[in-house]
Amino acid sequence: MEPHTEARLAPPLDSLPLPRPPHAQPEPPAGHTTSTADRGSFCLAVCTCGWNGPARRSRDLARRDAARHTQP
Repeated sequence: MEPHTEARLAPPLDSLPLPRPPHAQPEPPAGHTTSTADRGSFCLAVCTCGWNGPARRSRDLARRDAARHTQP
C-alpha cells in the first residue's frame, strides 16, 4: 500500500463560520410582515417579528388585528 502523497492542509478553524445550532431561528426581516394562519376553526394574525394575535373565529377580525399591529 502506497502512502497518500496528495494531502492538503485543512484551513484554520477561525476561517470557517460556526455552525448554527438546530434550534436557532433565522433573523426576521426588517419591518413587520403580517398574515393570517388557520388553527382548526380559529384564525389568528401572525407577524415576522414573532407577534401572534388572539385566536378569532372571523378572518376579518384577525386581519384587523394584523393591521393594528403594523400601525405606528
